[in-house]
Amino acid sequence: MNQKHTFFITCAPGIEPVLHREARELKLPKAERQVGGVFFKGTMKDAWRANMEMRTAIRVLRRIERFEVPDDKQLYKNVRRVDWSQFLKPDGTFFVDAQCKESELDHTQFVAQRVKDGVVDAFRAATGRRPRVAKEGADLRIHVHIWRDRCILSVDTSGDSLHKRGWRQYQGRAPLAETLAAAVVMLSGWDKQAPLVDLFCGSGTLLIEAAMIAANVPPGGWRKFGFENWADHNADAYRRFKEQRMTQVRKAGKLRFQGRDLNVEHVAGAQINAEAAGVEDWIDFERGNAFNYEAKAGWNGFMISNLPYGVRVGDPVEIEAMHHQFGAQLRRDCRGYRASLLTGDRRLAHALGFEKWEQIALQNGSIQCKLVNAEL
Repeated sequence: MNQKHTFFITCAPGIEPVLHREARELKLPKAERQVGGVFFKGTMKDAWRANMEMRTAIRVLRRIERFEVPDDKQLYKNVRRVDWSQFLKPDGTFFVDAQCKESELDHTQFVAQRVKDGVVDAFRAATGRRPRVAKEGADLRIHVHIWRDRCILSVDTSGDSLHKRGWRQYQGRAPLAETLAAAVVMLSGWDKQAPLVDLFCGSGTLLIEAAMIAANVPPGGWRKFGFENWADHNADAYRRFKEQRMTQVRKAGKLRFQGRDLNVEHVAGAQINAEAAGVEDWIDFERGNAFNYEAKAGWNGFMISNLPYGVRVGDPVEIEAMHHQFGAQLRRDCRGYRASLLTGDRRLAHALGFEKWEQIALQNGSIQCKLVNAEL
């Protein structure tokens, strides 16, 4: 448990500063911001904490080997010499994910196959048995990254992507990824004390992630991780670690969250999701039009929403008009509030009509977005 390893925590483009701040707040040893994520050196217990606590992380990878790969023979040789028995049982299942760039080996499927061969042959030579490849629900996920003929071989401590918190029962239409929603909340400047309102709440992702932050609910508290399937996993120690962490969850106080959506299915689904996340006592969901919302004078709350982009949902011309209308409403009725709105591009950001605002470039799946933060 006390042995030190090298880890790399991945995240979506543009989220690195938030992820690094999370890593420093968790006091992960030697945390260093890099392109695509955060590097740190620590123990497996540190990896447990990273998986359990980090709200904007996608995966926590543990580095196994780093070597030159002039050809597939050298790749196979290095993979085969790894002691895979610490992660995988001879009758277990595994999956290989490969990335290649600017290298002699540039075919990801071929690279994945050669790594698979190395793992299987290592087990066959040592035990006479061999593990099976399984794309879904594998006991071990192996990550191979080759750049300029240098390979980093890692094992995935997370298993499923960390955006899969385990609370989402209702999907809705074009939902925001949980990790991106958490990043939006963190980038909004919300102080965890002001009321939070989402007038386009959909399946409730933004408000649920914000309520989990306020309630100190760990994002990984409702799910399993890849390391729990490893051959050398200390299940008793991890159970005690998780039980102790869950005692730190706070009960709902006076802080309130409000969610509104025109679609009655979204409202019902958001309520189900909030209950699954354990934050239903913090959030009030209602069916209603965003443009009929009556802001409470002197409330000085936060407006936070993922606005329609006109890419997957809605007509682009109507979407721009909606941004004009919604921006005018906020400027007229919500003085003293702060707004943090995720929108499709700079044109839509300008359509909101705010006098002073900052924008942060983010990516929602394949869609380039702008997070607009403004004081009203």
